[in-house]
Amino acid sequence: MSGPVPELEDRARACATRLCEADDVLLASHIDADGLTSAAIAASALERAEIPFETVFEKQLDEEAIAAIAAREYETVLFTDFGSGQLDVIGEHEDAGAFTPVIADHHQPADRETEYHLNPLLFGINGASELSGAGASYVLARALAETAERSESPNGTVATDGGVEAESGGAAASDHTAANGPPAGGTTARSDNRDLAALAVVGAVGDMQAAGGELHGANERIVEEGVEAGVLETATDLAIYGKQTRPLPKLLEYATDVYIPGISNDSNGALRFLDGLDLELKRDGEWRRWAGLTGEEKQTVASALVKRAVSSGVPASKIDGLVGTSYVLSSEPVGTELRDASEFSTLLNATARYERADVGLGVCLGNREGALERARTLLQNHRKNLSKGIDLVTQEGVTTEEHVQWFDAGDRIRETIVGIVAGMAMGNDGIATDKPIFAFAEKTGSEGEDGEIKVSARGTHSLVRNGLDLSVVMSEAAGAVGGDGGGHDVAAGATVPAGKPPAFIERADEIVGEQLE
Repeated sequence: MSGPVPELEDRARACATRLCEADDVLLASHIDADGLTSAAIAASALERAEIPFETVFEKQLDEEAIAAIAAREYETVLFTDFGSGQLDVIGEHEDAGAFTPVIADHHQPADRETEYHLNPLLFGINGASELSGAGASYVLARALAETAERSESPNGTVATDGGVEAESGGAAASDHTAANGPPAGGTTARSDNRDLAALAVVGAVGDMQAAGGELHGANERIVEEGVEAGVLETATDLAIYGKQTRPLPKLLEYATDVYIPGISNDSNGALRFLDGLDLELKRDGEWRRWAGLTGEEKQTVASALVKRAVSSGVPASKIDGLVGTSYVLSSEPVGTELRDASEFSTLLNATARYERADVGLGVCLGNREGALERARTLLQNHRKNLSKGIDLVTQEGVTTEEHVQWFDAGDRIRETIVGIVAGMAMGNDGIATDKPIFAFAEKTGSEGEDGEIKVSARGTHSLVRNGLDLSVVMSEAAGAVGGDGGGHDVAAGATVPAGKPPAFIERADEIVGEQLE
């Protein structure tokens, strides 16, 4: 096999061989966009390899969740987009003979070894910026295609249900069939699983790995395979969210990552700006969308935007952020959320974070009817909740310590989206970008003095370059107060006992200070 990430090739082959030897597999995955795409890639690869499997999702892989997985009595469990950080607990069940774990993850591993562990961090590749969980699943899928082809159908039968549960003990999905797989490239691309590269890119973008406007490292090699397979297109384009689906005035009004006075957050200003351009901006009475413009028309709008930014005094470093690399899913219809990797990942975040992992997985696996419509409905609700959350944080403000800033949302922002809200709020009035932000929210069903509190942390890539590692901060600060945490350098999460947030913040502030000194 000439895999996309040569450093991981031998380990990927070993993991694939173990899966092909299994009578059946329990596939367990995380619930964010990276987790859903990881699961979809793994599900498609298992289905094509004729390995029977069942899928479950967990928003947090804690001791209770792992015990529930062990109780299902599967001989082999494939963990995607989590598992490395919980390897100490998983290892206890492995030692007891409960199951053999196969892990495709990119988070910081616990201090424990296991044989079938596919993680870029074990091979000198940065799991926070160079390879996502979906990327690790893709590397495994590529190896699985080759291994299954060489084997002599050890299982003899093909799984036909591709079952999924929203979470451990949840309701089974009934609106998709994993055997069909995602709509993508030609026969050759499907036979070696290169068509799954598109989902891997969606996962990486959703995991905030497109630093500086493009994917780097091992992710680039996956992009190359996707382009070769005909499932991806890349181009230099405006680095603005909503190019496929938002009418042009709303596209510019809501584009606030690079704030342009008189356009950003200004509906009338965005309309005046567009009216001043010599372009056909409406057809049949409807505003056109960026994806429907010609290359020349896009250049006209982009040049005018840059000119306005310069005349408004926007720093050159910020103006550079207006342009980046776009990742387009070639087989998806123009003008839909599924066409753009960023919009696709946002759509996925709107499903499993609201206990509908089955819907997100169904979309990834090619359901363009029931699952997609349900996902769009959930997305509308997701946007409303994010907007309310951001307004809440901006209005009430944050508490600023020497090295960090934080807010406590209580039960007013869902624990599953409070981290997204925190990241989006950075840069708003009174919320700095030169300090990481920590957000607290009550865990669902965990009220009272004996309950648990979810903590989400977000930083910037600039802070990371200066030494910030939120994975370490969350792990050490949570551990100091009897909790548990981990994640990536730029984004991480933790769970702490009720009543412990003040002590947690005190310790986190100390650690961040040491990292950035």
